[in-house]
Amino acid sequence: MTLRRKLLLVALCTLALPIAGWLYVRQMETLLREGQSQALLASAGAVARSLVVTGAMPPESSGRDWYVQPAPAPITVDGYGDDWAPLTPWSQPLNTNGKLLLAADDDWLYVYADVRDTRRTRADAADADALAADHLILTLRNAAGQRRYLLASAAPGPLIARPLDPSVDGLPELVPVQWQEDGSGYRVELRLSRSLSLRALGVGVYDAATGGDRMASDTRPLLRYSSALSTELGQLVPERVQARVLAPRGWLLARSGHLDSTPGADGQPGWFASLVYRALLANRLEDASLWSQDVPRLDTREVGTAATGKPVSVWRSGEERGSVVLAAAVPIEHAGRVEGVLLLEQASRAVPLLANRALFGLLLTSFSVLLVAGGILLAFATRLSLRLARLRNAAERAQLNDGRLDGLFERGKFPMTDAPDEIGDLARSFERLLDVVGNYTDYLRTLASKLSHELNTPLAIVKSSLDNLEHAALPAEAQPYLARARDGVARLGALVRAMSESSRMERSITAAEPEDVDLRDVVRGCADAYRPLIGARRLGCTLPDAPLHMHCAPELIAQALDKLLDNALSFTPPDGWLQLDLRTTPDGAEIELANQGPLLPEAMHGRLFDSLVSLRDKAIPGDVPHLGLGLYVVRLVAERHGGLASARNLDDGSGVAFALHLHGMPRIRL
Repeated sequence: MTLRRKLLLVALCTLALPIAGWLYVRQMETLLREGQSQALLASAGAVARSLVVTGAMPPESSGRDWYVQPAPAPITVDGYGDDWAPLTPWSQPLNTNGKLLLAADDDWLYVYADVRDTRRTRADAADADALAADHLILTLRNAAGQRRYLLASAAPGPLIARPLDPSVDGLPELVPVQWQEDGSGYRVELRLSRSLSLRALGVGVYDAATGGDRMASDTRPLLRYSSALSTELGQLVPERVQARVLAPRGWLLARSGHLDSTPGADGQPGWFASLVYRALLANRLEDASLWSQDVPRLDTREVGTAATGKPVSVWRSGEERGSVVLAAAVPIEHAGRVEGVLLLEQASRAVPLLANRALFGLLLTSFSVLLVAGGILLAFATRLSLRLARLRNAAERAQLNDGRLDGLFERGKFPMTDAPDEIGDLARSFERLLDVVGNYTDYLRTLASKLSHELNTPLAIVKSSLDNLEHAALPAEAQPYLARARDGVARLGALVRAMSESSRMERSITAAEPEDVDLRDVVRGCADAYRPLIGARRLGCTLPDAPLHMHCAPELIAQALDKLLDNALSFTPPDGWLQLDLRTTPDGAEIELANQGPLLPEAMHGRLFDSLVSLRDKAIPGDVPHLGLGLYVVRLVAERHGGLASARNLDDGSGVAFALHLHGMPRIRL
């Protein structure tokens, strides 16, 4: 991974800033919610106490009541449930196999009972055995007393309920009823005048197939929506707050106010802001459908909790986009008994707007800081990478192929050595290292000439001493040792002469004068001169058809070919072959000498043309040790002509090939 990518990854750590800010805004939003919840709960508690003190709550009930829904329109009493369809979702269970619906308008109280019974026992109310058949017991109660009526029919149609108890003031003698049935059961519908001032109503279902109490009736007080309580509630509730008074089981008793969800001065949040608020900031919101405004009963977990005497608040989604609603439910208690539940609801756009505004401001600031920090780090990483790349390239170019330092670095001009930072320290360390390497390379380059000069005198002394020993009277057993010493001196002299010759060759290469020649003549002349010298070996020569002119030093090229031939003969078998080729290249010429013999070791490919490197002692055991200066001279000749020397193994594995790539020597203008 590059340095720039690493620093960019480091820059990503600044992402912790918006995350921490998001958590902070979320916590602030939670605290803001809690503050509003506590305030609304306090208001609800005060309103609930006021309702108890003013006596506005309806008379105490047992908790088991029949709720009378407001009739949306006049109901036709015909025994069919078509007019009851809007009220059916809030039907009340009747016995174990039926349901009861009660509704009222300004004049009438409507009763609709639907009983599921597939095994019918039929009889009319006037029959003597009517109580033994399937029937209903209707109980009516007012301030004067209670009276029961028998509802039974042998066939669908109208009937008159038969009184079972003596007359009671204010209660009717005859009750018209509509009875309808089908295969699933029967339905009973009737209406009672509101002038009866009923306080309680009971309906009992008797199934002849299962038995039971024939006269039983589930009598309960009647609960209904109270306009007077709604008026009293409207005087107590704060502005922009909707209040609902509910029975302990959730039936609506009164309502006042409405939810103000219109956009305020700050406007209405857009769909994106609303989505961000719900996804990133808002805690779980209750579904708005559970808190419908136009239902006679509110059956939610919060209402049930408040009915047990525990105040509770909850945030839910608003009906309008971008709004949330805070609902607070508190018990209405009197004498230690819960008489109802007060529910206050307040729509709020301030919380989402403030939270969104804070979040967007934080995100904008955080990402701006992130972009600036990332840009600065990227620029810094780019500059740092460029400086390191420049330092790397300078270190790679500092040393030439022959080990010498480039002229630029010999003058102490290594880049960035004047920088005051750590990269400057590294550049200065490179400069000191290259200076040491350059001095050592210069020492190695002049070692051969120094050794040849220093060894000449002691070698002459040793040789003269051996000559004197030959004229002295030595025992016969000393003669082999004398011969070995003279052989060693001869070999040492050959090495000294080779080193001297290499030094002279370097100087002559530097001082050689170029001229324009046809390389074909140079190569052809060398090939003709080599054939008498190679014995039984075969030497082939391939030249281009067209003249190949070059501004060069032909004697240097010939010397280089001599060195290559001498090297090839050391490895070519006595009956092997050699091949000398001259080829034209786009930028000059290439001279290649291939020979049969062992392949080059892979580890030596890059070192063959260095000074004092040789494989010849491994090729011919017992031969005079070789200094490895021949191929070094070949490289110097190639570089003097602007080219290079190379070596490779032949593709068929039969031998090796050495090549001179020549570009020509520069022309000197006078």
